[in-house]
Amino acid sequence: LVSVLSSAIIVYRLPWTWKCSKLLMKFIHAGLNTIAMILAIVSMVAVFEFHNAKNIPNMYSLHSWIGLTAVIFYSLQLFLGFAVFLLPFAPVPLRAALMPIHVYSGLTIFATVIATALMGITEKLIFSLKNPAYSAFPPEATFVNCLGLLLVIFGALILWMASRSHWKRPPEENAKVLRPIGETPEGTEAESTMTDGSNADKSDLRINSEAARKQNLKLDEAGQRSTM
Repeated sequence: LVSVLSSAIIVYRLPWTWKCSKLLMKFIHAGLNTIAMILAIVSMVAVFEFHNAKNIPNMYSLHSWIGLTAVIFYSLQLFLGFAVFLLPFAPVPLRAALMPIHVYSGLTIFATVIATALMGITEKLIFSLKNPAYSAFPPEATFVNCLGLLLVIFGALILWMASRSHWKRPPEENAKVLRPIGETPEGTEAESTMTDGSNADKSDLRINSEAARKQNLKLDEAGQRSTM
């Protein structure tokens, strides 16, 4: 979940993907989340089977409670993402209303996954290290503590990238060249209402689109420089 879910979160935030179509990025985003969900289910089954084989109680620790909660909410997030944003049945106003909730809940689930991993590795150390104990600070404790710090730093970087406006995917102006004639991009339905206007309005729209395209090209170039 930490590695694959983080990739799914930032797949829209990488400047070199901005030239790809929005639909392609949606499929990549959905595919990565599906892979993460499958791996999470396999992991949970393995944990329960291991506990049952070793006669270890299930679902008694805070780590297990928060971990199960994260998986449940992640499955709901994945289902609603497929139903609302990937399948072409949900109306545009519903998508616009749910998008901030979808983004916020995805980041919250990712932060919860990081917290679950930190609690899990600490719990494993406490139970596994007997001689010397965890409190004696053996090399294993140093290694796992460093791993925990790296997890915190990694999670902070992902959340920072997901919350910065200059990492946000530009509007779909650049994708108009690749879009079939007459097709309306997602999020620009307001432009489709102008097709019955006068020729002057259409001319103004073309001028504005050209200016926006040039601005997005500058953003693309600047974004690529920021990742080098």
